[in-house]
Amino acid sequence: MFKQLKYFIGSAGPSGFGSKSTAEEVTEPCPDLTPITAIITGATSGIGAETARVLAKRGARLILPARSLKAAEEAKARIISECPGSEIIILPLDLSSLASVRSFVSLFLSLDLPLNLLINNAGKFSDRHVVSEDGVEMTFATNYLGHFLLTKLLLEKMAETAKMTGIEGRIVNVSSTIHSWFTGDGIQYLDNVTRKKIPYDPTKAYSFSKLANVLHTKSLSKKLKEMKANVTANCVHPGIVRTRLTRDREGLITDVVFFLASKLLKTIPQAASTTCYVAVHPALAGVSGKYFSDCNESTTSKLASNDQEALRLWEFSDKLTIEKAIVGFKSFTSLRTKQFIV
Repeated sequence: MFKQLKYFIGSAGPSGFGSKSTAEEVTEPCPDLTPITAIITGATSGIGAETARVLAKRGARLILPARSLKAAEEAKARIISECPGSEIIILPLDLSSLASVRSFVSLFLSLDLPLNLLINNAGKFSDRHVVSEDGVEMTFATNYLGHFLLTKLLLEKMAETAKMTGIEGRIVNVSSTIHSWFTGDGIQYLDNVTRKKIPYDPTKAYSFSKLANVLHTKSLSKKLKEMKANVTANCVHPGIVRTRLTRDREGLITDVVFFLASKLLKTIPQAASTTCYVAVHPALAGVSGKYFSDCNESTTSKLASNDQEALRLWEFSDKLTIEKAIVGFKSFTSLRTKQFIV
């Protein structure tokens, strides 16, 4: 109850920031970001667009991957209109396609640019059952598996950049408190939902993808330590963005209910604050493998804190991205019995 009250009134936590803090406010204490090159997925709208705008305002060079190049050009134009001189590079990327992820990484590496910051922000909520070209349920493929491969392929570049520049690299995975809604065997669930062995529940599919983001962060942090890389990996819950809830609705009671509900939600600048705080604030130097909400360290679900589940998902995902995913699912039973029982 106390936690909810603090959220409602926006009181600051140990970091000095809280639920009402904005992305601009949390980056004010940050040093000049001119030396920083950042990749931000999902930066054409919403939280990602605000994250990109604020980091550009602080001087960072931006790489904007996008499935819609038109939307990316429009986002770039908006940023440059406010921050003239910003360096923004647009590259094509469809996170639901492993081939597209590999193509994006190849293009990026060919530019011979440093990479200090990777923000895995893009997300999808599929309200119907769809399978990606690689044979994986679409929400999981987009929200998690594409980001898993993207991160894996960029790790060496980030470690190399950190070593050469002396600037700590940071990876930020955007998850959600909804990760706690998922319980059970995630890999078995993914197999069942992909093959349509069970009815498709969009909320459950989304919550599992967000759980996967948290588990990915745990394993990724350990991997970076094993590499002795000067790179951290953390996960964030941005909050639920405030929308025009009362549009097309009439009546005093309805208006009051939606007005009160809106006070529990965030504006886009507020929702982008935790991502920006974790990405660039000097107070988080050396902090890795943590989960943040409202710009403060927070707790995850019991399943999300399970090291064995994190390793299990990492190894499964690694196999899916090495082999054709559909092959991985066809051999799912043998994989599960030989490699993934914990």
